[in-house]
Amino acid sequence: MQWKVISERPLYQDEWLDIRIADIELPDGRHLAHRSIHTPAGAGVVAVGNDGRVLLIWRHRYITGTWGWEIPIGKIEHGEAPPEAAAREFEEETGWRPGPLRPLLTVLPTPGLSTSAHHIYRADSAIHVGKPADGFESERVAWVPLGDLRSLIAKGDITSGTTLAAVLYVLPDSS
Repeated sequence: MQWKVISERPLYQDEWLDIRIADIELPDGRHLAHRSIHTPAGAGVVAVGNDGRVLLIWRHRYITGTWGWEIPIGKIEHGEAPPEAAAREFEEETGWRPGPLRPLLTVLPTPGLSTSAHHIYRADSAIHVGKPADGFESERVAWVPLGDLRSLIAKGDITSGTTLAAVLYVLPDSS
């Protein structure tokens, strides 16, 4: 059962957000007003060292008033390919340059509300190149043992949907 968009009109627009209201026709003919948020795509890296640790940033999210571990991720700039954006964001936010990237997964964190798409890549190495250029992004950067990830998730120290998908995807099979 597919919903049909009859019309859309903007409610708010800036360089980060395009919020719209749509007249949606449901399969049974009823109509409803549905809001949608359109955003630029993002790209990030989950770097896993050969020592069994993953590079994460500890940051505050003012919208939810929470702290948590996240993978570095950011907006794909105009004309930039997703892997280029992922590597740039990783280095800017951590001070580490990722090794060769390979596609890991694409996450649509809120497909019922937003067009947001996060393209996640995996790197199996990284080289420290200095302090993070975007030092305001996080309080600290750390290599976290893969074996600690499940307990960090259980404690609520990893709650970002994209980070959850990425780190769970790289965890060794425990079955």
